[in-house]
Amino acid sequence: MAKRKAIDILCNHFTPESIRKNVSENPEEAARFEQVGVLSKVRELSPDAFMAHMDELGVEYLLVPSIVTWSYWENHPVERTTVEEVTSLREMYPKRIFGLYGVDPRTRMAGVRELEMCVREHNFRGIHIHPHGFGHPPNHKYYFPFYAKCQELGIAVVVSMGHTLDLMPIENGRPVHLDEVALYFPDLPIVITHTGWPWVEEAIAVAWKHPNVYIGTSAYKPRYWKPEMVHFLNSFGRGKVMWGSDFPLIQHEEALDQIDALKIRDEARSALIYDTAAKVFKLP
Repeated sequence: MAKRKAIDILCNHFTPESIRKNVSENPEEAARFEQVGVLSKVRELSPDAFMAHMDELGVEYLLVPSIVTWSYWENHPVERTTVEEVTSLREMYPKRIFGLYGVDPRTRMAGVRELEMCVREHNFRGIHIHPHGFGHPPNHKYYFPFYAKCQELGIAVVVSMGHTLDLMPIENGRPVHLDEVALYFPDLPIVITHTGWPWVEEAIAVAWKHPNVYIGTSAYKPRYWKPEMVHFLNSFGRGKVMWGSDFPLIQHEEALDQIDALKIRDEARSALIYDTAAKVFKLP
């Protein structure tokens, strides 16, 4: 097997301060991590140690979102990583880390202006939407100004879809909601993350239909990917699926080792962990 070369399309901010703020010292998130048995695996590494670990694993690039997930019941952020935190990390590793702008639809046009600033001044490569807690699916009119700006700037849209670990309604995560978005913006790269589970076949249908729609595998360990997903990425869907970790929910070494164990074709593996993401996010 050739030496591994990978891109993580969705890696959350990984400094010890962020890990504590968004997971280990965040009661709501810590409870969710504990429920699925991964809280004990969450580690705190210095940024240099973390990037050295990425070198060992062959992970060349990381896409880090300025994430905002919104509590459906309490009306406050559950997870919050600011633009400033992402740009600070990018300044440390400008050739390895690229930002995704976390969309809060309540910010309206001020958010669209901030998105443009992030792209023009800090080389962000896309947006990230976590629609579940905001009460609007991703085909809602509030998101369309962000999509239009993304198409104008030539960057991608990454949407957390399917089930969410947080205590929020999952209906907003139906992959079919992005069918309408892809019809309106045929030149806009759209990534359905988290495999779309439990609507995996729905995600495959939308991605196969639209040339500009892709699937991201973040938040799910490869050993648990549905057979339909593995068949898709290994056959007629090669070049339509890309790997992401959603770290710290999934550890990089565990995910990549499990991908190796899938024994998919070399060209499908390369497309999954590197080639497709390099094309979609225009990575050097």
